[in-house]
Amino acid sequence: MSQPLKLGIAGLGTVGMGLVRLIQEHGTRMALALGRELQIVGVSARSRQKKRGVELAGIAWFEEAQRLAVEPSIDVFVEL
Repeated sequence: MSQPLKLGIAGLGTVGMGLVRLIQEHGTRMALALGRELQIVGVSARSRQKKRGVELAGIAWFEEAQRLAVEPSIDVFVEL
């Protein structure tokens, strides 16, 4: 399999967290279909302290979505 597709996600409301959950729960299946692993490497939201019900450990936190959008280690930036 090729290099992982590295995602940056700005916005961790209902839709953003749904995307995170989907990738965390079905990432292996998605990787088989895409031929490439999806890897969330950065996130941004208004509040870092808010309880979101998913594990974000190991994912870089960006205080500003604009900085996440131009982060060179990210292949795809998604704003939700």
